Amino acid sequence: MKADINGNIEDIRAVWMEGKTVQMIEQRLLPHKLEIFTARTVDEVCYSIKDMVTRGAPAIGVTAAYGMALAVLTGEDIQDAAKRLKATRPTAYDLFHAVDLMLDKLTDGEEAVSAAEDYANLIVEKCRLIGEYGEPLIPDGGVVLTHCNAGALATVDHGTALAPMRAAHNKGKKIFVFADETRPRLQGAALTSWELVQEGIDHAIIADNAAGHYMLRKEIDLCITGADRITANGDFANKIGTYEKAVVAKENGIPFYVAAPVSTFDFSLASGMDIPIEERDQDEVRVVNGGLICHKDAKARNPAFDVTPARFVAGFITEIGVLKPDEIARLKQS
Repeated sequence: MKADINGNIEDIRAVWMEGKTVQMIEQRLLPHKLEIFTARTVDEVCYSIKDMVTRGAPAIGVTAAYGMALAVLTGEDIQDAAKRLKATRPTAYDLFHAVDLMLDKLTDGEEAVSAAEDYANLIVEKCRLIGEYGEPLIPDGGVVLTHCNAGALATVDHGTALAPMRAAHNKGKKIFVFADETRPRLQGAALTSWELVQEGIDHAIIADNAAGHYMLRKEIDLCITGADRITANGDFANKIGTYEKAVVAKENGIPFYVAAPVSTFDFSLASGMDIPIEERDQDEVRVVNGGLICHKDAKARNPAFDVTPARFVAGFITEIGVLKPDEIARLKQS
């Protein structure tokens, strides 16, 4: 991804490995400060995932893969490291896919860092292809709505939902993006907008509850979001608030696309009702900028994700093409 570092535009990844450390963009500080977080132990990698130093399903998977490599380099038991990494966040399937893949590779005797780098490079290439397949869906002059952050920060590079937008922009199409703010952690306002600024893509941040207003006024042509887990029937989990956007898009005849690599599909689950939904600390809702925004005795609920049924999805943009919900079964067979 492009990033302004001390006045110079550089291409960097969201997470990478240097020697016996895992380096990643400290996403909790964006958009105000670009700093690098260094993890030197598996426990520090676990912290970075659980506390959202790094986030986004594919990036979590790559970070965990690097964590498995770090376990080997620091002499930790890989089975124990795998268990701790898997315990960090329950919803994103890429986390479990990456850890299990690394366990297989390490058990087969593959070199740890090379195996993790191969996985990272594979995810980056899949995201590039998602952009290639998704770009034709965005018309010249098109307006796209996205929710949360499914850009390079969430996927190491290119992005999932943002990859088609990047590709369209790089082809010279004039596009406009509405980025939902995405309460309570404001990943749309803080992260997606930051990425769009770096890329020079015209956009506006909107309050989460403003999307329906623009849909009704026919000011949005299509919606593209990412996904944290997609089940066998095409239901998917994504950042809380996604379900509402998909329902309103359907009501207004606006196509709703989900961009995700095949590694996000979990065929062990029959439907979205089987997806474990992470509930995070209530103070993410109750506290803004360090200040309490409600009565001190008020309680809050804070589900991090919701589930959108497949019937609201126009297509899944993957590295092998755009698939309709009734076509994803062929992924299991391949």
